[in-house]
Amino acid sequence: MVTSIGIVGLGLIGGSLARRAAASGYEVVAWNHTPRPYEQAGHDGIRCVETLADLAQAKPGLLILCNPLKAMPDVLARLAPVIDPAATTLSDVGSVKGMVREQAERAGLKECYVGAHPMAGNEHSGFEASDPALYDNALWAITVDGSTQYRRFLTVAQFIVNGLNNELIVLDDATHDRAAALISHMPHAIATAMVNELCASPERNIAAALAAGSWRDMTRVALTDPSRTRAMIDEDRTNVEALLRAMAARLLAFAGDLHCGDESAIAAYFAQGQPFRDFKAHGALTQTMRATSRDAPGGSAQWYKDTRDIDPARWQCELFESARQGERITCFLDNYRVAIHRQPLL
Repeated sequence: MVTSIGIVGLGLIGGSLARRAAASGYEVVAWNHTPRPYEQAGHDGIRCVETLADLAQAKPGLLILCNPLKAMPDVLARLAPVIDPAATTLSDVGSVKGMVREQAERAGLKECYVGAHPMAGNEHSGFEASDPALYDNALWAITVDGSTQYRRFLTVAQFIVNGLNNELIVLDDATHDRAAALISHMPHAIATAMVNELCASPERNIAAALAAGSWRDMTRVALTDPSRTRAMIDEDRTNVEALLRAMAARLLAFAGDLHCGDESAIAAYFAQGQPFRDFKAHGALTQTMRATSRDAPGGSAQWYKDTRDIDPARWQCELFESARQGERITCFLDNYRVAIHRQPLL
């Protein structure tokens, strides 16, 4: 496992990651586009440097790009002449993976690049909002392709599960980007549409006064900096467009059923999602059992009783299939043997 971590960007995600890595015993060196967070970061055990070149020349074993996606081409171009690929593996935390891999390739850095995306975050921003606990129980997606070297993958994966005590699944870029559009980018667009509808309503003040839990839960992400949300959606626009059109058609069909009073169709609309409700109920029970087993004497060993051996010749295909089967990697027992737990399937 690597012992030194480089971080580009000390915002909410990068700052939280840097603070968690430092608290986990890693040597953390960071660069931010402004030095504003440096004083507090220094108090948290993070060594901050003045330039990207300084960061690259520190030769961290793993360098993670936590900068905005729109800045990625510039950051990669500036790193390319100064990074030492023999010493440093490059990764990122962007919510769109195919585009970043293409940009890394154009910068001449694809050989040392492994994509990653932590499913963590909130509506806040900036280092002042960062918190190591943001990554508590986080699931990461690592994305690889046929050219990804196993040793590069292993560097990123061991840091995530053995270093941060998080979990991971392995995907190809296209699968990740479609799934992220479905569970993240599209919901941001829909939450934004909901608050836009409220703001346009002549009853907006009465409605806002009445708003309670369901409104809060469905619009939380609409409180995110809109420029950040726009950039995230724009980078995955093809997938988001397709999903929004499908969602609009679904809602229009339901509106038609309401208009016609088609009770059978209305009942079917609400029944169609029952597999997801069952999935969430099973998942909640699984988490309770997991917590209980970990708290019990010897419970951790009981929980991690499932293992998977990784075939060096077929590791990408095997780990893609593992993700499809609901398996999450929780620990590397050695370089080619992992502990897993299985999630219920929808």
